[in-house]
Amino acid sequence: MMPDWILDFDGAVTVCDRDGIILYMNERAVRSFERWGGRSLLGRSLIDCHPEPARGKLVYLMEHRQKNVYTIEKAGVKKMIYQTPWFDGGEYAGFVELSLEIPMEMAHFVRKTPG
Repeated sequence: MMPDWILDFDGAVTVCDRDGIILYMNERAVRSFERWGGRSLLGRSLIDCHPEPARGKLVYLMEHRQKNVYTIEKAGVKKMIYQTPWFDGGEYAGFVELSLEIPMEMAHFVRKTPG
């Protein structure tokens, strides 16, 4: 069960278990993946939803519990994809993916640490 605020979060949130089975998709994720089945993807393998070479990379990331962060541009929309392991009580529990629309050009700030 996810917190209520995630339901209408303005970014796609998809969560799978340690075996890659999709446990949760917020409304934005359901809409984003509508042409591949949307809500019917719940309970299905996230790994099976990806063609190679993305499938192999996802398997590697899950096996090694490594995060993967990148940007994509498709149909004039730029997104940041953030894939990372999640943990429950300190135990590896699966993977979460955040897909956030971002501006084509955006500010980048370098902040100095105090002291």
